[in-house]
Amino acid sequence: MENNKIIQVEEKVPFQLLLPLSIQHLFAMFGASVLVPFLFGINPAVVLFMNGLGTLIFIFVTKGKAPAYLGSSFAFLAPAGIVISKFGFEYALGGFVAVGFVGCILALIIYKIGYKWIDIVLPPAAMGPVVALIGLELSGSAASNAGLLDASVDPKNVIVFLVTLGIAVFGSVLFRGFLSVIPILIAVISGYIAAVVCGLVDFSAIAAAPVFAIPNFSLPKFNLEAIMIIMPVILVITSEHIGHQVVTSKIIGRDLLKEPGLHRSIFGDNFSTMLSGMIGSVPTTTYGENIGVMAVTKVYSVQVIAGAAIISMVCSFIGKLSALIQTIPGPVIGGISFLLYGMIGTSGLRILVDSGVDYGKNRNQALTAVIFVTGLSGIKVNIGNIQLTGMVLACVTGMILSLIFYAFDKMNLANDR
Repeated sequence: MENNKIIQVEEKVPFQLLLPLSIQHLFAMFGASVLVPFLFGINPAVVLFMNGLGTLIFIFVTKGKAPAYLGSSFAFLAPAGIVISKFGFEYALGGFVAVGFVGCILALIIYKIGYKWIDIVLPPAAMGPVVALIGLELSGSAASNAGLLDASVDPKNVIVFLVTLGIAVFGSVLFRGFLSVIPILIAVISGYIAAVVCGLVDFSAIAAAPVFAIPNFSLPKFNLEAIMIIMPVILVITSEHIGHQVVTSKIIGRDLLKEPGLHRSIFGDNFSTMLSGMIGSVPTTTYGENIGVMAVTKVYSVQVIAGAAIISMVCSFIGKLSALIQTIPGPVIGGISFLLYGMIGTSGLRILVDSGVDYGKNRNQALTAVIFVTGLSGIKVNIGNIQLTGMVLACVTGMILSLIFYAFDKMNLANDR
């Protein structure tokens, strides 16, 4: 392979290259995606199955033009936790189905009215920092996974973290040929070996796991109160989805909001969430980790994403393989996340640069400043049982400010038009 060659969305790659490239995407999302079912107290096998199926559905709905991997959504944790404690997990599943259904209706509305309203409610001076916050607010999670925020930091964790991060960073700069497009995979394997040497990997779960196992599918139950507790999450996941599509558009050099269209990507995302609730899995969402992989490797092929999805579905039925992947320790996930989350942050800054945002205008300074401070300050706003904080609260704040500035323009009140 030609060094640093971009592999575009529609391009195919031979099988001997497809397999490692797909595994690289699977490893990138795995740690965060299986954490959600652990927190809900369910078997992650059904989640691996739905992540893969949901990704294939998303690719089909978006006509193979939007490279995205769907993993477990963290946005539902707080309200779903309330529903689970009060009604049970099956009623949380009903809430997931309802949110997904409303999201599909939203997609149809966007299909009718178009997406140009985004330029008004989230102009580049607002969208840039919002996208940057997607990665920046996760930086603490990366450090936590690596064990670097513990009261007493284990030197073994530091060693594994540095090996993983170092190979990912320097490999992306120094590797040539095919190795230049799989630095993340090489870093994960190297970090895992370092973890084994340091004694951080417990193989007992692999020995105890069955060779084959059918995921624990289950059906939802519906309760209006439970649905209303979870429903406000639609605001969170919509904001997150738009941000992910914008940053992916910048990375691959195509306007995904226009083609295949925001309505298609939102429909695919929410239809997957609705189906997840129907079979006993957790809601899905486009994953920042996989966006980071594309930014590092310049491999945007949807075929590679589909390959990762199929491998995830296969893993859900092979007990020992699933158990093996689950032994990847936190310092390895943290080391990879350090780079990938940072790449998302820099993509937000790229929006500001590529759009030529003029910071001689007071409104642009105010928008970017307020959004960054809101997102990084730790401010929390509670609306019923849902909490707005971080990127989502910053996004809502930016939308409100942008609409106010738009109204000022219409009334000829602004001094920097």
